[in-house]
Formats: sequence, C-alpha cells, structure tokens
Amino acid sequence: MTRSDIPAIGRLFNRVFRKRDSEAGKDLCGYLETIFFGSPCYAPEQGSIVHENGAGGIDSAILSLPMEFTVHGRATMARLLCAFMADGKAGAAGAARLARIMRAARQDMCFSDNASPVSADHWAAGGGFVLPIQSLEWQRSFLPLATAALLAARRIPIVGSRIVVGALGLVDRALRRLKPSKRSVTAAACRTRAGNLAEFLHCATPMLERFSIRPVWSKAEFDWLVEVAALNRSLGTLQCRMVVGDDDRTIGAFLFFGKPKGIATVLNILCEEGREVDVTAEMFASLDAEGFAVAVGMAQSFLINAISRQRWLTFRHRGYFCMVTRHADLRDAALLGDIYIGGLASESWSRLLTDF
Repeated sequence: MTRSDIPAIGRLFNRVFRKRDSEAGKDLCGYLETIFFGSPCYAPEQGSIVHENGAGGIDSAILSLPMEFTVHGRATMARLLCAFMADGKAGAAGAARLARIMRAARQDMCFSDNASPVSADHWAAGGGFVLPIQSLEWQRSFLPLATAALLAARRIPIVGSRIVVGALGLVDRALRRLKPSKRSVTAAACRTRAGNLAEFLHCATPMLERFSIRPVWSKAEFDWLVEVAALNRSLGTLQCRMVVGDDDRTIGAFLFFGKPKGIATVLNILCEEGREVDVTAEMFASLDAEGFAVAVGMAQSFLINAISRQRWLTFRHRGYFCMVTRHADLRDAALLGDIYIGGLASESWSRLLTDF
C-alpha cells in the first residue's frame, strides 16, 4: 500500500465495516496515513498490502502495523493485522491471494486481537493458532447498575447519558453503604500514585524480561504508540499509575483510558514476578476510589489467577486473538502463555474500532 491508495482504502473501509458506499472523509484519511505510515518501525515490506483488480482498482486489502518484539532473545519485526477487507464477491479472489501471502510459512510473527469466527478459521487454515485467554475481556464492576447502563450504551447510546448513569450511580453507592463487601479491597501495604509515561517505560524492561515473547518498546516506538493511542478521545484520557510497595519501591504500573464516572479501559499492566495479586488488587481499589463505574481490559495468562480473585468480575469473548508464525519456538511459547502482548500491542486503542 502506498499513500496514494489511502482514499480508495478509506472508501473500502466504509463499504465493508460501515455499510455505506461513500468517499472517506479527511479525518479518516488522515488517521489511516498516521497509523499505517507514521510508525518509526514502518518500512514498505512490513506495511499494509492491497490487491488491484484488472481495472487497476483496489478490491481487497490487509492493513498492517509493524511492531518490534523480542522472541527468545532475537529481534523480530511483528505485524499487527488491523483490518482484512474485501469488496464482496468482486474482491474474493484478491482476498484469497492476500491470505496466501500471510500463511505461516512466510511470516516471522503476525497477529490480530479482534478476529471474527470466519477470520479465525482463515488463520487456522493458513497454519495459525488462537490464544484463547487473550481472546477474552475482563470486566470488573464497581457500580453494577451504572455499569449495565454504560455497557448497554454501546448499542443504545441514550441509556449512557449522564443523567441515567448518574442516577444509577447514586443507587449503587447507597447499596454499597448497606453492603460494604461490594467495595474493592486494596493489597496490604501497597498504594497507588500518579505516574508518567517515562516512568512506565522505565519499569517495562525489567518487568517484562521474564517473558520469552515481549515488545521491545524502544523510546521512539513507545512514544509514537502512546501519542497515537491518545488520539482516541472517545475512550477518555490516557493515564498512568504506579503501584508502590511498603518499602516505597515500585512493584507495578498500569496504563488506562479513563472517562470520569464512566469506564476505565486498562491497556497494560506491569508487575514484578510474584506480585500479580498485590498489583491488580491495588489497581482495582485505586480505580474504584477514583470513581469509575467499571474497569475493562484484555485477559492475559500471567494475570488470570490474580484478576479472577475479584468480586463482581466477569469475562466475555472479545474477538479471537490469532497468531501465525513459521518459528516453532515462538508458537510453543505463545501457546504456553510465555508471552506479553495486548494493550499498546493490539487494536484496543485504535479509532478504527470506535470512530468514523
């Protein structure tokens, strides 16, 4: 894909995902260029790919975002596949050709965190596999009635109005006074403080070393990722919190989008090995104390035990997390849960999921 293809890609995006045959607006075209050509990791051979029909028009495309990972100590340029689009029957042949390019035998590491059942079947046919835990989203409710309204607002916007959510929040708080056990319980001798992105990145290297597969997060790539993630204002403000132990040492950190009295969308959680229960308990207590109605985030294998200890927590299927690779050691480690992925290394922050 070249920059000159962006208007055609924008129109194909509207046709496939928004069910309208219209030209792409300036905002969508600008966002496509920023995301798929702006990364410091971008190179044409790692970028998105398109298929041209006999008339020179684009009938199918795979949008791809390169991300640098380390896999068993070796540098690997992974590709996050963000959208697989085909113009109906006219684009079926082109889509099949593009899918063959993405087969396992040809790829170091490709992944998608939001695949449909049909797409997941295509991944499997191409030698790929599904990470079942990362295919789940956890939801930790602090104010159950307000939470129900906020989540229903994804389909019925009016029920998420400030008046409705505010009134239900008052009822929730009255019920909590009657039954204090509904409150989040903080970890003993832990506290949360506001942090900045530089502190989060500083924590990342030592806290991620235990995973055989993990993002590199060079300063240039990390700064770019948080910059483009922050463009998704529909999710709220991008914020960082540090979790401090009883000896004033940082034992964890988390990044999240926050909408006041609304949803806290947790992108990434870091922690020292063995402190998962403490860090997640403190995170939930902190978000509860800040007044959020609910916190949501992608499930990860190393956090499942800690997250599952929370009251008022549920899991739901969020879309298949699919991977494909020609390296057996990468496949084995990923299936064993020896991987840190998601959050910034996913589509969770993309405006293509929430806007336009």
